[in-house]
Amino acid sequence: MDNNGQQRPADNSKEWKLIEKALLSAQAEQRTARRWGIFFKLLTFTYLIVVLALLRVPGGADRHASVSGEHAAIIEVNGPIAADQEASADAIVGALREAFDNPDVLGVILRINSPGGSPVQSGYVYDEIKRLKAERPDVPVYAVIVDLGASGAYYIAAAADEIYADKASLVGSIGVIGSGFGFTGAMEKFGVERRLYTSGEHKAFLDPFSPQKEDEKAFWESVLKVTHNQFIDQVKAGRGDRLADDPELFSGLVWTGEQALEYGLIDGLGSSSYVARELLGTEELENYTFQPDPFQRLIERFGASFGQGVASFFSQQTVMLR
Repeated sequence: MDNNGQQRPADNSKEWKLIEKALLSAQAEQRTARRWGIFFKLLTFTYLIVVLALLRVPGGADRHASVSGEHAAIIEVNGPIAADQEASADAIVGALREAFDNPDVLGVILRINSPGGSPVQSGYVYDEIKRLKAERPDVPVYAVIVDLGASGAYYIAAAADEIYADKASLVGSIGVIGSGFGFTGAMEKFGVERRLYTSGEHKAFLDPFSPQKEDEKAFWESVLKVTHNQFIDQVKAGRGDRLADDPELFSGLVWTGEQALEYGLIDGLGSSSYVARELLGTEELENYTFQPDPFQRLIERFGASFGQGVASFFSQQTVMLR
């Protein structure tokens, strides 16, 4: 202090240095805490990986090797039927083959809850069911529709020996759909010019920004018609004379389980437990639905987080070394 009671500049400078030092120290402590936090998270993750690797659940053909005694094999068909979905042909076919390879399987129950999807994927599953049944005719296949068994899902069900559903289940939708949008009117309204370059007269016939041509519309409808007829033929081959003689069956409509029974789309009302107990004579049900390896699922789930953690860890290190 000077004689007038004013703080000297040197004292003021010392206080600011102390404040700055305290702030830098707090910041360093926070960085260190974050760094060690990330380190321990990565350490925990590594520990879990090692544990799962040691206790890895067997997959593939030996996944049910430990199941003892006769039982019914349950295979779930859930959600959209598509190559990149849970209900893909690869997943369903793999489960079917595993079930048919097990001598203790009394029968296979396809538990279906799906709106359908790809006719190609559905066709793969249909054909594989027929092939496996021909190889092992002693293993019956039953389809049980839960809430919904429509379109491609019913396509698959038609390959089964018998189909069951609840009285309120929705069954059918034997049809094919192709949809899109047309934006030519909106483009004219907003003054948008479409510039499209192709090689091939009809290469862009599904382009939503180009005017629809009648000959291309007729062509696309013919493609859908062919696919629809393939669907109808497979359903008729699977269901035979159990189907009612009514063209409405193939119109794309859906019915309740109670109505579907009258039309011959299903063989009875019942659940998976009912089918196992009454038709296969067992109370034992084993789920053969394809399940991703838990080790692989953990890798996929935490892989991104792991990478971010490593990057963050080294980022913190870099900051501290500056």
